[in-house]
Amino acid sequence: MYKINDLFDLNHTIASDYLSEYEYPWEALKGIKEYIVELGNRLDKNEYIEIKDQVWVHKSADIYESACINGPCIIGANTEVRHCAFIRGSALVGDNCVVGNSVELKNVILFDNVQVPHYNYVGDSILGYKSHMGAGSITSNIRSDKKLITVHNGDEDMDTGIKKIGAMLGDYVEVGCNSVLNPGTIIGRNSNIYPTSCVRGTVPENSIYKNNGKVIAKHD
Repeated sequence: MYKINDLFDLNHTIASDYLSEYEYPWEALKGIKEYIVELGNRLDKNEYIEIKDQVWVHKSADIYESACINGPCIIGANTEVRHCAFIRGSALVGDNCVVGNSVELKNVILFDNVQVPHYNYVGDSILGYKSHMGAGSITSNIRSDKKLITVHNGDEDMDTGIKKIGAMLGDYVEVGCNSVLNPGTIIGRNSNIYPTSCVRGTVPENSIYKNNGKVIAKHD
């Protein structure tokens, strides 16, 4: 469940051709900036406006005046970028997304229909289709000892060789309010994270991450 095809339906992102080049999602982080520039320069000018250097916004998107958007960045159709949002750059935001009040984005891919609506920090991360981060939940993207990040899955460890990785959220993931997703966290499709959780390692798909790190399977 580490792999891109395990986490994401690539039919729900404009970056599908880019992500399909990689096996593991963290491998795609290093080239997001360059990919956005390349893609932005070939977007349909009847649909997207370059509102400032290397910032392409779909004509149907709603961008609040108080938002700060730095390039390179692409904002998809019908997306809202709300009051005092701060997009630092290297952000590819899909269609029908919400980037809300005081949210900060940096080096990210947000699939279509993603919501980061209130006081979220999302850095060096990929958020799958219809994933949602509750108010105050954040991704932590660098270890306190500054060592390279290892992705943990039970007794299995995978060295990434990368210093900065936030979280990889599969499609339909729900993250509860005020949760912290530690560096290299992977959350499988259709999983829920309880509010105020401190999440490490890998959460299997179709799971509920409860208090004190207890994980249970969802039942139909």
